[in-house]
Amino acid sequence: MKKLIYILAFVLIVHCTLKIDNCSAQWVQTSLNNHDVYPFTSNGNYIFAGTDSNGVYMSSNNGVNWVQSSLNNQTVYALVVNGSNIFAGTGGNGIYVSSNNGQNWTQTSLNNKYVLGLVVIGGNIFATTYFYSGIYRSTNNGQNWTQYALYGYNMREIAGSGTNIYANCDSSNHDYGSIYTSTNSGQNWTQTLTNVNPNCFTISGNYIFLGAGGHIYLSTNSGQNWSVLINIGGTWALASSGSNIFAGYDDGTFNVSSNYGQTWTQRNEGMPMGSGIRSLFIYNGYLFAGKDNTGIWRRPLNEIIGIKQISEVVPSSYSLDQNYPNPFNPKTKIKFNMPALNSPLKKGEGGMIILKVYDILGKEIETLVNEKLNAGTYEVTFDASKYPSGVYFYRLTTDDFSETKKMLLTK
Repeated sequence: MKKLIYILAFVLIVHCTLKIDNCSAQWVQTSLNNHDVYPFTSNGNYIFAGTDSNGVYMSSNNGVNWVQSSLNNQTVYALVVNGSNIFAGTGGNGIYVSSNNGQNWTQTSLNNKYVLGLVVIGGNIFATTYFYSGIYRSTNNGQNWTQYALYGYNMREIAGSGTNIYANCDSSNHDYGSIYTSTNSGQNWTQTLTNVNPNCFTISGNYIFLGAGGHIYLSTNSGQNWSVLINIGGTWALASSGSNIFAGYDDGTFNVSSNYGQTWTQRNEGMPMGSGIRSLFIYNGYLFAGKDNTGIWRRPLNEIIGIKQISEVVPSSYSLDQNYPNPFNPKTKIKFNMPALNSPLKKGEGGMIILKVYDILGKEIETLVNEKLNAGTYEVTFDASKYPSGVYFYRLTTDDFSETKKMLLTK
């Protein structure tokens, strides 16, 4: 009997070692655990979350604990930071602003609208409003607002990058909606997608993703054309980090893609189904999920996308190792060192790391890492299952270091 117990224990240990996600890697519910949570944003060491009827909560310890701010009796649908100011879009009372990291809030002159989206483009703040009010704009950091575009439309989410802005709206009967795109900072708008039920955007480089009803759409030409990536459930939330795309659904499902949405895997470990995922947000190496009824959940990003810190010893310099095995089929591991920054104010901290893979023609095919990492030694797995045999290159880039190595895929 003892022998059988030892055998079972050994099998369990091996299983946990090989399949760590099944044993310890999982989502964890934070102290904000009983509210509907909508948007997130961050400013320095603070994370902010908007809730249904309970205003804005904030965390100063990486989302472990949350405290309610003085804006405590509003439904907050949108949050954005511009300079040192934090803006909160509310349901029916317009926009509030805080200039001291959420300690105090003041209602702006846009004070009687349902504001469902906020984005900063070129220093200007754009606000999408519901009940046929269109898009408002402020050119002086929220002091004044003017009705700017798409008058008479029920506007919802808004996102942007560079001079491109993407906004979605409901139809007049609220059954279907459209996507409007501006390529010149909001001066002109073009309807680029119709008959959809749009909910959310995320942007990763030249890839623009739209969650709309039971579909996720992709545009690679600044929103001029859209194609369906996947048909599944009701997509309520999207986030991205390089080629890694994250999606939350109305039934609580959480999916992740490591190849710009071509294939998806469910990763709900520890986070129950049932209550919908309203928002997703990446901050300081963690992915946060805002859910209906059960508040905020968080999980280390490296558990989901495969970056592993294999040593906390602080390296003296950057380095990029040769992948192993090499040649490989279809997976290989890449190890790199991230030293501490030289600044005395950031002693022990790391910095931004970008690790990308290119084909023989120099075309970027995957982003393996695109985030701020603490100092240490890391390892990431590259899965080339969908690529043909041949020579590939991988490049590590930081603010003051770049190195490229070659690897060989043989099938």
